[in-house]
Amino acid sequence: MTDKIIITCAITGSIHTPTMSPHLPVTAAEIAGQSIGAAEAGAAILHLHARNPETGQPSASAKDFMAFLPEIKAGCDAVLNLTTGGSALMSLEQRLEGPLAAEPEMCSLNMGTMNFALYPLASRYDSWQHDWEKPFLENSDDLVFKNTPRDIAQVLVSMGQERGARFEFECYDVSHLYMLRHFADRGLVKAPFFIQFVFGVLGGIGADPENLQHMKRIADKLFGDDYLFSVLAAGRQQIPFATIAACMGGHVRVGLEDNLFIGKGELARSNAEQVQKIRRIAEELGRKVATPAEARAMLGLKGADRTAF
Repeated sequence: MTDKIIITCAITGSIHTPTMSPHLPVTAAEIAGQSIGAAEAGAAILHLHARNPETGQPSASAKDFMAFLPEIKAGCDAVLNLTTGGSALMSLEQRLEGPLAAEPEMCSLNMGTMNFALYPLASRYDSWQHDWEKPFLENSDDLVFKNTPRDIAQVLVSMGQERGARFEFECYDVSHLYMLRHFADRGLVKAPFFIQFVFGVLGGIGADPENLQHMKRIADKLFGDDYLFSVLAAGRQQIPFATIAACMGGHVRVGLEDNLFIGKGELARSNAEQVQKIRRIAEELGRKVATPAEARAMLGLKGADRTAF
């Protein structure tokens, strides 16, 4: 167990995160400002999606990513981790447009095809920031996020082998850990593996503490000492699960992509507010927050000077 803890902050969501909160950043200026604020609060890694600034809908276009990436890079030293998930409504080619152009140090990679059922949220809110949000949620009872083994291999080659990116492997269920082991055995990805255990999305593994213990046991079995794990839990389980992960020697992810609140019934006013909260908890548990330089060394990243922005 290392005493260093890497805090990842997921700044703004894909279409999986409707903007019921006015504090979720949408425009390039908002995304850049909140990203720099989260880095100043202690986030070593910033997980980034882009949005269409006029409609609030998700975008993976190089134009929309490049509208904020240079500003964030100039304003902080955090690792910029670009999604390759984009939206379940995008093709793989659409999802990869921005990352291929930006050549970041790090990308996220969902390790399987899965149901992404968010429709229970539609009945929980009365006000919406955009008119597309509620219909999208209601129709997510028929929504599948597609990431087949062929898709995963394409991302590993085009972003990893050809552009030198490392990955945040997002594992929404135990089967995704075995898929990662499969690609490691094929030689398409090498240690150290940075695995993000994801809990609480309907269609993936549930947000129960025993599931976190189980995911950790299976990862130990499959990867031994060759991996680092981080934990992401959707909604109200975000901070409790991050706290458990910190106690287990793991790393954590917070941010408005995963949870819009800072406490019961209280919207978080910024991503930095969530980073500050989990940093305070981690430090009280005796963990030291990793700097971006320390995170780069731990994860074997290529460095910010080798990106295309």
